[in-house]
Parts: sequence; C-alpha cells; structure tokens
Amino acid sequence: MAIVKKRSTLKTWGDVIFAIFLREIKSKFNDKLGVSWAVIQPVSFIFILSFMRGRLDGGEAHSMPTFVFIVYGMMCIQLFITTMSAAAGSIQKNKPLFAFRQVQPIASTIAMVGFEYLVKIAVVIVIVIAMYLLGIELRIDDPLTVLWNLTAIWLLATNIGLMFAIGRAFIPEIDKVRTMMQRPLLFISGVFFSLQDIPKETWKYFDWNPILHAIELSRQAAYTSFGAVGVSELYLNVCTLVLTFFSLALYRTYWKQAISR
Repeated sequence: MAIVKKRSTLKTWGDVIFAIFLREIKSKFNDKLGVSWAVIQPVSFIFILSFMRGRLDGGEAHSMPTFVFIVYGMMCIQLFITTMSAAAGSIQKNKPLFAFRQVQPIASTIAMVGFEYLVKIAVVIVIVIAMYLLGIELRIDDPLTVLWNLTAIWLLATNIGLMFAIGRAFIPEIDKVRTMMQRPLLFISGVFFSLQDIPKETWKYFDWNPILHAIELSRQAAYTSFGAVGVSELYLNVCTLVLTFFSLALYRTYWKQAISR
C-alpha cells in the first residue's frame, strides 16, 4: 500500500519558491551568454561611469576612490530598479501557475526578487575581484551597515513593486506609471554625486528619496572619512517599515481578486 507523506506548509512554500526560482533562471537567461550577462552588463557600466567621473575629480571623491564611489551608487540603484521591475511583473508573469492551490502570488514575488538579490551578490563578487586585480583599495569599515542598507533598498523595491503588481491586475496602464517613475531615479538618487557636491539650499529636492539616504549611508559605512551629510538611517528604516506594512496589507486584501481578473 502506498504511503502518503504530508508536507508542512513551510516545506511546501519552500518547494514552490525554489521551483519558480529555477523557472526564472531558465526563462530569463536562455541565450548563449546565460546568467553571466546579468553580471557583465552592470560591471561594464560601472567601469564606464567611474572612468568619466574620474576624469573630473582626479580619481578621488570625498576621500574614497571614484571607482568605489560609483560602485555604491550604481549597485544600489540597479538593485532597486531590477527588483522593483521583477516584483511588479511577478503576478502577471506567473499567473497560469496560480491554478495550482499550492502556488500563491507572494511565492512568485519572493522567488523573483530573491533571484535579483543573488544576481547582485554575484556582481559584487566580480567587482571585488576586479578591484583586487586593478590594485584599488578594498575597504569596508562597517560591513554590517553596508549589508543592511543594500537589504533596505531591496525591501523598498520589493514592497513598491508588489503594490504595482496588485495595481496592475486592476489597471494595466499603471505599469507605464512605474516605468516613468523609475527613469529619473538614476539622476536624483546620488549615483553620480553626493549631497556634499551641491548647495545646501537644494538638499530639500533630493533628501525625500530614501534611495539617496541608503547610497550615502553605504558610502559612509565603507569609508568613515566620507563625511555623509543630510541623510538619516532612521528615515531609511522608517520608510522601509511603512512601505512593508502597506504593501503586505494591500496584498492581504486584494490578492484573490488580483489573480481572478
């Protein structure tokens, strides 16, 4: 007689998330370059931008190498944009899978944003190796703070993307709003500049952006001599907690209606 094994809810969730994770790898990187392209593209972009700024500031930006300065800015903004895009499309992309009772939209979102986080870790490893080979100083004075700031950006992007995913199920055109919203982020989030580079009177036009706070605080954590000004760890944490609450509340209220449309 066959023995039926019952799996716990947590085990079922883990299996579902892992299956969607593998599906995401196969569907997103099925060309010849494969997953390596997700690493090559951002790394090459960082090298180009650091070279351009290095010609302007002589290779050092506020006590830290220009390359490192650009790396923190680009890694944070790329992590935010790719994660938000992945979360925003997670429900629509995997909608056929929700016919199975074990698969819920939140599992799809977790798998897709988790994939983006792991890709960025791979990018960081490649950059560290490149810095070692190029003789660039490897220095992180407070690694835990740097890790938390990157995680906070990832959580911000996940929560905003989840809200867009729910909204997209009811109003498909809302995805165009997301695309328009993320375009100026590259220029207003402190990727190429620091608040120290601009007049204090203009800070109010930028410091509402929690991504800017995360980037500047990450630079400060890596190089304590950086001297970050106008940013707050408390503001970043509060924004993360508030958006997490609202996104989960929105998901809890409307996820069934979203997958039935």
